[in-house]
Amino acid sequence: MNINGSVAVVTGGNRGFGRHLVTQLLDRGAKVYATARRPESVDVPGAVPLRLDVTDQESVEQAARLASDATLLINNAGISTHAALVGGDLDQVRLEMETHYFGALRVIRAFAPVIEANGGGGILNVLSVLSWLHAAHLGAYSAAKAAAWAMTDAVRQELSPKGINVTALHVGYMDTDMAAHIAPEDKTDPFLVAAAALDGIASGAAEVIADEFSRNVKRGLAASVG
Repeated sequence: MNINGSVAVVTGGNRGFGRHLVTQLLDRGAKVYATARRPESVDVPGAVPLRLDVTDQESVEQAARLASDATLLINNAGISTHAALVGGDLDQVRLEMETHYFGALRVIRAFAPVIEANGGGGILNVLSVLSWLHAAHLGAYSAAKAAAWAMTDAVRQELSPKGINVTALHVGYMDTDMAAHIAPEDKTDPFLVAAAALDGIASGAAEVIADEFSRNVKRGLAASVG
């Protein structure tokens, strides 16, 4: 799809990777709704602040009514509780799934009819290398992102006949607040990841793998489980 002239909704668009997406979409000629639970925290000039909490159905429905001209949805909102699956707090495990899986799906269900009514467009789901690499100390996050990966592939098939292309973005650690504890040399520049993601949307790609670490992990998926 053509980014220039599109109308994008970016969840979690007030900071981190979402802020990079909002800025670059504007630079490429899109109108952008930058969503956040606190829309007053959106400070990108030219962006339209919009309240949206992916865990709140009423909030999502209201956002879809207000952003009725949307042609592109980017599911970026996320959290990391660092909860383990067996020993961790079950409420934190549920929150990960509610945010990354049910939350993203809730937003897609609200905005897919809007995008279809506007002539079609695209959806980008921001996933993770942990969709494939499942670390025990990040068990809740890994499970939620794996579920979101499966959902992305299924939704792509469901929405393709409606003129909506669905793209998955896989990436390791980016230099954002969420990965502040990671060594700088192990993180990717989120500006470059955002550029690759938007290029993928523009080309109609089904998948964007944004760093070498993610590419290596994907190549190893057929290996024996250790």
